[in-house]
Parts: sequence; structure tokens; C-alpha cells
Amino acid sequence: MIEKRDFYINGQWVSPATPNDFNVIDPSTEEPCAIISLGGDADTNAAVAAAKAALPGWMATPVQDRIALVEKLAEIYASRGEDLAQAMSAEMGAPIDMARTQQIGAGSYHLKTFIRAARAFEFDRPLNDRSPNDRLIFEAVGVAALITPWNWPMNQITLKVGAAAVAGCTMILKPSEQSPLNAMIFAEMMDEAGFPAGVFNLVNGDGVGVGSALSGHPDVDMVSFTGSTRAGTAISKNAADTLKKVHLELGGKGANVVFADADEKAVKRGVMQMMNNTGQSCNAPSRMLVQREIYDDAVKIAAATAQKVAVGSAHDEGRHIGPVVNEAQFNKIQALIQVGIDEGARVVAGGTGRPDGVNQGFFVKPTVFADVTNDMTIAREEIFGPVLTMIPFDTEEDAVRIANDTPYGLTNYVQTQDGARANRMARTLRSGMVEMNGQARSAGSPFGGMKQSGNGREGGIFGIEDFLEVKAVGGWATE
Repeated sequence: MIEKRDFYINGQWVSPATPNDFNVIDPSTEEPCAIISLGGDADTNAAVAAAKAALPGWMATPVQDRIALVEKLAEIYASRGEDLAQAMSAEMGAPIDMARTQQIGAGSYHLKTFIRAARAFEFDRPLNDRSPNDRLIFEAVGVAALITPWNWPMNQITLKVGAAAVAGCTMILKPSEQSPLNAMIFAEMMDEAGFPAGVFNLVNGDGVGVGSALSGHPDVDMVSFTGSTRAGTAISKNAADTLKKVHLELGGKGANVVFADADEKAVKRGVMQMMNNTGQSCNAPSRMLVQREIYDDAVKIAAATAQKVAVGSAHDEGRHIGPVVNEAQFNKIQALIQVGIDEGARVVAGGTGRPDGVNQGFFVKPTVFADVTNDMTIAREEIFGPVLTMIPFDTEEDAVRIANDTPYGLTNYVQTQDGARANRMARTLRSGMVEMNGQARSAGSPFGGMKQSGNGREGGIFGIEDFLEVKAVGGWATE
């Protein structure tokens, strides 16, 4: 049993002010894999005080020196990949091969992207060519609380820490208590890289405890949160009293619009993308809208594809999906699958219960619903599991109406060989991101949503800007 009860505060590993043991459960076995301690007000206050004390010195550190420390962090990160992969596989159920590639790869990708973006960013610049005595200074927002989820741990931690570090913010990281081990390894890396004491702090805890204490703390200048829309709403309300900056990356219910002229791999590609990470991705293409003339064939392809998706222990090597993260999530998904059946959707793959022959672990059958209408619960709510809903449509206007009829607005997808139509769809779909014909967005592209999917953007220059304030100066002395 791994025991990691300490927190990283002001450059030291320290014991909790009041011990509060919490079992980290391995979702493949339903057994504890580690014990941590959940923090309280005293721990949170100590971390915030350390970050506040370190802020003036860190803001004054030349940006090239801040970038150099992130470069050192990226080198250390590469050497600790297997440790991170093993931790994430055990605590949140990412299959070990997927953890070694996608989960680990996301972190190194973002750190390298921030290094490139920061080198090109002008933190001090003229307003324009016509105003030589006007200056824009981009400076750190201040003390930033970083609250990250369990589903893509290193992706989210590096998106926040990397941007905050180069921007000159000091920070307190509260990772999900469901997946804290990888974050504690990351804290070890920050220490080894040589970040000054107080620049980075880590306190484990739950949302009600440490999360609430951070989001309402008068000495925290910014909260960057990734998680559920429900929690994001609570954080916004709690942060309002101190008028701190709030960045939210929340849920999604992405539409994947498949036109009749889509390439032959479009449906299969959409199913596999939905099932990746066991469906536990906010940008998953969970609603597949299919033009009616190819709808029946698409349903057959989707069902056959899902039926071939293997499910297995996160500790086993191979190309399969693992369990969902915990019992609460398992029960939620099972209930929503049953609601889909009760509301009249047609199960063409999967369904309720664990996969055949499995009686332990939070494993969910890869499930596809056909003949869904957009007013059904499974088309409205974010299921956050390996469950795809398929909805027929007739015209382009019909597809846009259905796709936009959702409280969310994170990522939508378009599959068509008609370039003009693809571009029209990209303009009319109400989401922060649109991906077309299986082409992913490039490094440095902003990640974030509209409506109840949140506000702000992560990644590249856009992510750095979210941790900066703009100071306008008149009367700048020119040489």
C-alpha cells in the first residue's frame, strides 16, 4: 500500500495540520491502492501564504529564467514517464499502454508548446506604431489556485502549471482526490527542477474542503478549474465575493455531424474517439448526428465497431479500454443507460451491467444507442462513459439546429467531403472548437468552450494570456 499523506508547501513536504486519511481506490480491482490525507483550512492557508510571499520575487524573475525552469521541468518529466503512467493506471484506470502514450504524452506536449509560445510572447510592447509613449505590460494575475480533474490528469496539470509558471504566477495545485498520486510525482519534479520555494504548492483535498477554501480565499487572485459544470457554477459563486478571475473548462456534449458524403472511416473513427479513455473526456463526440440516407448503414457500422472494443484491467498491456474511475461514476452511467432504454432509444451495442465474465471492477460495456431524439436524457446529459447516442437528420440546417440545441458548447465535429459545407458548419456550430474529417487541432490551438462548457482558453499563447493582466501605461519614457 502506497502511503503519501504529506503536502508540498513552500518548497518542503509537510505533514497535514490535521490528519484526514483517504483511500485511493484502484477502479480495476475496487481495492485501495494508496492512502493520502485530505487537507483543511490550515493547510490551504499555509499554501496560499507561501504562494503570496513568493509572488513578488517570481514576478520579477526575468521571463527567460522562468522559461528555463519549465525547460528543466520538461526534461525531468520525460525521465519520470513510467512512474506517472503506473500511478495513473492504478488510480484512475487508464490502461497502462494508453497511460504511457496518450496520458503521459499530453503533458510533455503542452510543456513544450508553452516553452515555444513564451519565447515568442512580448510581455512588454508598444501599444502601436503611432503611440510611442504608450506601453502595454503583461504581468502575472498573481496567486493562482489550480483545481484539476481525474480523467486526463497530466494533460490538465501541465496546461495550468506550464502557463502559470511562464506568466509569473505563483500557484496552489489541488488535484482530484481520486487521482492524486501522479500530481504528487509532478510536485517532486517541480522541486527537482529548482522552482523557488512557494512558487508551486500542492495540497490534496476534496472540492467541498480545499476546493472551496481556495476559490473563496481573499489572497487567491485567480482560480483555474477543470471539471463538471455543476462544480464550476459553485466555484464561480464562491469566488464572486472577492471578484477574483475565474477560468472554467467544463463539460461537453459534442455533436459529430456525419453527412452522406463523409469518408468511409468517419463512423468508425467517431465511435473509437468516443470510447477513448473509456468515454471520460469532456470533448468526446458523444452525439453522432447522421444524415438519413446513410443512417441505417452507419448504425450497423457503429454497433459492429463498439462490439469489437475490448474491455480489461488497466494493469494489462494491450489496446483496450479500462474501467471508469469509481463506483459513483459507474452507478451514474448504469442509471443513464437504463434511462435511455426506458425513454425508447434502441440499444444496438452494449447495455447495462458489466461486460460478460466480469464481476469486479468498474467496467462498463461499450454502448451505442440508435434512434435517439435530442430531447432524450442521454442526448442532454453528459454521461462521461463509453456511451454513444445516434440521431438522424435530413438537411444541413437540421443538423445545425440539433447540434446547437444543447446547454454545452465545447467541441463539435464535422464529417463531409464538401469543403464549402465544412466551413459553413464551422462558422454556425456554437462551440469553442470544431474538428473536421478527423483532423486534430495543431499545437498551440486554444482549448475551451462556450455556454455551460466554460470560459477562457488553455494551451499555447492563449493559455498564457489567461494567467496575465494587461497594464496600459501612458507617458512611457522612450530612449
